[in-house]
Amino acid sequence: MPELPEEFVLPAGSVPDEAPDLPAVPRDAATVMLVRDTDGPIEVFLLRRVVGMAFAGGMTVFPGGGVDERDLDASVAWHGPDAAWWAERFGCSESLARALVCAAVRETFEESGVLLAGPDAGSVVSDTTPYHAARQELVDKEYSFASFLAAHGLVLRADLLRPWANWVTPAEEPRRYDTRFFLAAMPEGQLADGATTEADDAGWQRPAEAIEDWKRGARGLMPPTWVALAELDSCAGVAAAMATPRTVEKIIPKVVRDGTALRVVLPGDTGYGGAANHLDARRDDRLEPR
Repeated sequence: MPELPEEFVLPAGSVPDEAPDLPAVPRDAATVMLVRDTDGPIEVFLLRRVVGMAFAGGMTVFPGGGVDERDLDASVAWHGPDAAWWAERFGCSESLARALVCAAVRETFEESGVLLAGPDAGSVVSDTTPYHAARQELVDKEYSFASFLAAHGLVLRADLLRPWANWVTPAEEPRRYDTRFFLAAMPEGQLADGATTEADDAGWQRPAEAIEDWKRGARGLMPPTWVALAELDSCAGVAAAMATPRTVEKIIPKVVRDGTALRVVLPGDTGYGGAANHLDARRDDRLEPR
């Protein structure tokens, strides 16, 4: 896993100053890194979340969101690795694994207009225009993704997804997510539009350019997004990225106070095991003035 650069610090106020009585239970979520080949390096589809949103407002992210109870609908038409295969990769139950894959495909459709489904196991829709109204109905939670697929004679193409990573929000944050990252190649003929009320900017960009934008302050990135971009930047193309063997382990960062800065410490970093989080450090400051 790439190391976060020394200059990676969290914005002031991004985590609370007071510790919660008990850490919030993380909500299961899924996010999809849509990638495509170009004449040069690989490109990935990015969204900038609207400032003021309760979680990650103003941050640049991949399409995704929380698992909805409707994603648990076991009647979804499905092609590709079964729920048991995904459960093994993500270390969860088969029912949750199925829901995560459904959430990944549903959220990608809702937030980018890209639909990883087709009329049968060997095809993918090339024009999502006929499903425009249904897309909004899914956003409004009028029915399940399984019902949407059934109504339009479509099959979810789980074989177009690859498991990539699993990140959990640090324990001191009031809103926490247990997010599984997926990788998917942009289907031929489709267009990613980013027409969602949750984002105010969307588009394709090379991972290295997105990281450069972050360095000069033009983008806000959370640690999982920065790491994923750095990993994608090392891939020679979409085929290479899709073929990259991945062992998915749960990553729970720690936020530590370094003077006035809030830094993120990842598993594998020196001192991760003994690092006191920023809340403990703040309490130490109160008890032992320097």
